[in-house]
Amino acid sequence: MTILVTIIHIFVCAFLVLVILLQQGRGGGMGAAFGGASQQVFGGAGAGNFLTRLTEMAAFTFMFTSIILAGLASQRGPSKYEEAAQALYLGESSASVSASASTPPAPPPLPLPTSVPIPEPTTATTTTPAPVPSTTTTPEPTAATTVVPPAPSTSTNP
Repeated sequence: MTILVTIIHIFVCAFLVLVILLQQGRGGGMGAAFGGASQQVFGGAGAGNFLTRLTEMAAFTFMFTSIILAGLASQRGPSKYEEAAQALYLGESSASVSASASTPPAPPPLPLPTSVPIPEPTTATTTTPAPVPSTTTTPEPTAATTVVPPAPSTSTNP
C-alpha cells in the first residue's frame, strides 16, 4: 500500500509542476507557447479555466497522498536504520542486524552511568564582615586655613 501511494504521489508531484509551468504568466498567454493555437486546443474559453481546475485537482491529490503517506509512516515500527543504531549503541545482538564478515567487530559500548551523585547542600553560616577602618585622615584646621568672620561695623549713617 505504501509503495502504491508513493508512486501515485511522485506522479502527481511531477504533473503538478508541469501544469503550473503551463499556466500563463502575468503578461503572456498560452499563445506564446503554442503559437496562437491555445483557443483551438483548450476550447473557446481558453486555457485559463481548464488549467486552473487541473491545478486544483492535482494540488488536492498531492495533499491527500501526503497525508496518507504521513499516516502510514507513523503507524510503522522503527526502521532498519533505527534498529541497527539502537543495537550498536546498546550492544544488543538483533536478528535483523547482520554484521558482514569483512567488517571488523565493533568496539564494546561505553558503560552508561547508573546514577549521578548529587552533592548535598551545605549549610553555610552567614556573617557580616567587620567594617574596615578608614586609612585616610582628615587634616587638622590650622590658623592659615581658619576663616575669621568680619567684625560688625559701628558707623552710623546720617
